[in-house]
Amino acid sequence: MHHFRLTGTLLLVPALLLAGCGSDEPDTADPAADAGADYPSEQITLYVPYAPGGPTDLAARTTGQCLQEELGQTVVVENRAGASGSLGMQAMLQGGDDGHSLSLIAVPATATNPLQMDVGYTNEDYVPIAAVTEIPSVLAVGKDSEYASAEELFEAARANPGQLSVGIPGATTSQAMEIRRLAELYDVELTGVPFNGNAEMTTALLGGNVDSIFINASEDVLQNIEAGSFVPLAQSPAEPVSYLPDVPTLASLDFPELTSSVSVFGLAAPASAPEAVVEKLESTVETCLEKPEVIERLGERYVPEEFIGTDAFKERIDAIAEAYGPILEKG
Repeated sequence: MHHFRLTGTLLLVPALLLAGCGSDEPDTADPAADAGADYPSEQITLYVPYAPGGPTDLAARTTGQCLQEELGQTVVVENRAGASGSLGMQAMLQGGDDGHSLSLIAVPATATNPLQMDVGYTNEDYVPIAAVTEIPSVLAVGKDSEYASAEELFEAARANPGQLSVGIPGATTSQAMEIRRLAELYDVELTGVPFNGNAEMTTALLGGNVDSIFINASEDVLQNIEAGSFVPLAQSPAEPVSYLPDVPTLASLDFPELTSSVSVFGLAAPASAPEAVVEKLESTVETCLEKPEVIERLGERYVPEEFIGTDAFKERIDAIAEAYGPILEKG
């Protein structure tokens, strides 16, 4: 009995050695790569941190439809409005980190929220995948305003600190931050009045409830400008955009620091999502932004001329946090 057991054991040794040495090829199985190859394996939920309608919702639904076509899985867009956009981010983070729970983010609000309040996430908890649209801000007054230029409005604000009002789309948006910086850096104090969206701001301005508005230059705003209901006084980017001709930039009006009020809407995933999944989503969004029908729905003027992928988007968020962080720390 002992003889046969020993022989069986000895016979196994060469077999094990052959198994170990029979191939020089290393084991290249990469679970992360497999995750990307198999993704998506189920329905994707794309959260929108704001109510239906408006540029954020449009960006999410347009992107979601293209992702569905390109990836071959259903993409459900779900609005989770509230708490300055943080409810949508919380929903995404709670939905899992395998890439099937995504969010449309609105920068800078997404980036500034955790700098000034407890919103259940930090800027390290999510990874920006790619920007979909970027929309500058425009400072405007009503057609019957006594202020015919930005210089006149700012001169009146200096003479009467806090007496003139400006409607802004929420207390944590880039418009809100720039109004605060306008006072702190340049001694031009306007009282910011937060609203829930463009529709409310438009009603307030046309009804004479605010002296001015600092608002995303989305299609509805451009239509009001073209109709003569809004008179644009200044625009926010460092370089003027072609669709706001003859409207000076704030930088050209001797406010060189005020160039960050450009809303960037893009796709994000939990920070722990597999790298291969993030890369696949990034390349898919880039493909989507080359499609004429996607560009048309988003608005050609709002699609970035150069693709803003994960690294560039992260740099944008870091720069905003650096610029607005000191302001937010003061409360």
